[in-house]
Amino acid sequence: MDEPEAALSFHSCVRLVGLMARVADEGGQIICATHSPILTSLPGAQIAELGDHGTRTTEWEKLQLVDHWRRFLAKPDFYLRYALDTATDTD
Repeated sequence: MDEPEAALSFHSCVRLVGLMARVADEGGQIICATHSPILTSLPGAQIAELGDHGTRTTEWEKLQLVDHWRRFLAKPDFYLRYALDTATDTD
């Protein structure tokens, strides 16, 4: 799957994790490219992170995307201040 969460709500992403778990429990294998911390949280998933470092196997807690979401949710104004400042530039 390629970014299956793109059009899904939070609750639909959680339900998709449930469906993915069922497929895995029945012996299936899923390859999923995602930026979703929800989909990457599937228990037992082998997570490969792609970045400037190349590809590496990692744990959910160590994913850069999880870190970014945690920091954003803790202080959205820190991120939005920059985005809103550049949106109003009239260079």
